[in-house]
Amino acid sequence: MTVVGVSLLALVLTVGLPIWVPLLGFVDLVRGQTRLPLVRLVAFALAWAWLEVVAVSAAVWLWVTGRARQWDPHYALQKWWTARILGALRYTIGLQVAVEVPDDWGDGPYVALCRHASLGDAVMSCWVLSSTGSLKPRYVLKKELKSMPSIDIFGHRLPNYFVDRSSSNMSAELVGIEQMAYGLDGQQVAVIFPEGTRASDAKRRRELERLAVRNPPRAERLAGLKHLLPPKSAGASSLLASVPGADVLLMRHSGFDGLDTFKGILARLRQGPPRARVVVERFVREEIDRAGAFAEWLDDKWLQMDDLVARAIEGRTQHG
Repeated sequence: MTVVGVSLLALVLTVGLPIWVPLLGFVDLVRGQTRLPLVRLVAFALAWAWLEVVAVSAAVWLWVTGRARQWDPHYALQKWWTARILGALRYTIGLQVAVEVPDDWGDGPYVALCRHASLGDAVMSCWVLSSTGSLKPRYVLKKELKSMPSIDIFGHRLPNYFVDRSSSNMSAELVGIEQMAYGLDGQQVAVIFPEGTRASDAKRRRELERLAVRNPPRAERLAGLKHLLPPKSAGASSLLASVPGADVLLMRHSGFDGLDTFKGILARLRQGPPRARVVVERFVREEIDRAGAFAEWLDDKWLQMDDLVARAIEGRTQHG
């Protein structure tokens, strides 16, 4: 159903190009939006829909040629697809992304802990890790993402895990996360978003209120968070337990804030071309193990990340 829906969307937007471009352009101009945010956003939707069609068609071809269970061609296609998505964002809404990665990646494998603030964090992080680091990522993804055809197909053909965040049996979910990382080696990375959901002021307030009931000292310690949510260490701990020799990558970004809803995306587009910065830091596993309890280490790094994100956002605001 989703494949048919996306294919119809691509066809309708393509056929209706002479109609929706001037119509949405008129609406933008009447509202005083000279950067044409509605036109730009729908233009990206058109590019995304066709990229979905191409990805699904390629997946069908891999199945027809007997390669549906081979990881390498799927990783190659996933790398191509994420790069094309970022390219479409650049050409339609003007997104500019600066990336900073470690000078020395080491030998791997890795567990990547990523900040979660926008609708595109999974695609963005996959692009950074595969295109910049030449890594092959495995993801812990929320099951709702299976509504996207390409993520559904490639998510199941590659060793990813779709977590049910509403499950009453979280122990089984953690086992699934742990099993996903089995056999991780070489230039492979298991990726998880410790916040569990996209950050917002309302979610941060609720999480801290709940934490105050369960663990008042930790709630007080994390009360200063301004942009990130309190991290959940259980899933990340399961990944680390599966791969005792894995180094840890911390990925933070600024500039994607507010892009968690379509309303937020339109608001950002009105301000000018979105600019983002992604930073990946590597931490040697032995250093983490020597630090003691992983949950406390993660809290410390999350507080540091929040401070760095706050500085980056404030700097961008001051410089326009």
